[in-house]
Amino acid sequence: MPAQKDAGNKEAAAGKRLTRRDFLVAGGTVAAVDALIAATPASAIAPAAGTEVPESRGYLVYDSRKCTGCTTCMLSCSLVHYGVQNLSRARIQIIQDSFGKFPNDLKMAPCRQCKAPVCVQSCPVGAAFIDTTNGNVRRIDSSKCIGCRTCIKMCPQQPHRTVWVVIDGQGKSSKCDLCIDTPYWEEKGGPGGKQACVETCPMMAIKFVSEMPDQEETDGYDVNLRNDHWLNLGLVDNSTVVPKQMPAWPDMGGGE
Repeated sequence: MPAQKDAGNKEAAAGKRLTRRDFLVAGGTVAAVDALIAATPASAIAPAAGTEVPESRGYLVYDSRKCTGCTTCMLSCSLVHYGVQNLSRARIQIIQDSFGKFPNDLKMAPCRQCKAPVCVQSCPVGAAFIDTTNGNVRRIDSSKCIGCRTCIKMCPQQPHRTVWVVIDGQGKSSKCDLCIDTPYWEEKGGPGGKQACVETCPMMAIKFVSEMPDQEETDGYDVNLRNDHWLNLGLVDNSTVVPKQMPAWPDMGGGE
């Protein structure tokens, strides 16, 4: 009987063809990665480390002193990308420190659109790529992602800017695409378009810029977006205000 059982297992195994995806995920070996890369079209392979890559034409900067941690940006991000308001599916992160004191009590962590994108260079299947048709934005093609989490492990930022999203029981890596692919939002995104987090932030604490922020400083993306309204409120002094950098608050009516 054991012999018949073994024979049956061999037949079942022979009848099931192992796909390249199964091979990489199940094997988890260097040989499996090499085999998969060899079978991948050259156009889908990420640029080799050390080669010059085109700079992104869009970035998100933020002002941690203006951010209140309301998570509106996170909810709107998940809504336009996945059709649900779910913090776990947001591609922008708000990290709150309950024991921290202002302005160190919270931090915003959007993708930096790095000059040298390690996520792109390390992805074994070309799922992380530079979208040359949309302003060189660093993106992840979820249809190609095999869930190996290499991009998450290799991201040098803390917290990592590639996030793990589980949909229908299947985990995939994801990251900010500057709203290029938003099935649940009719606005055009990407460089030259709109970003849901920028549009919905009630404090105007997030801004799209086309010039690359400082890549050396850890807070190069945390900039001053306060205007003279903050000075009038008595919340900041002259040294922390950028006059007229942000638009004036709209007139909501209501008389004197």
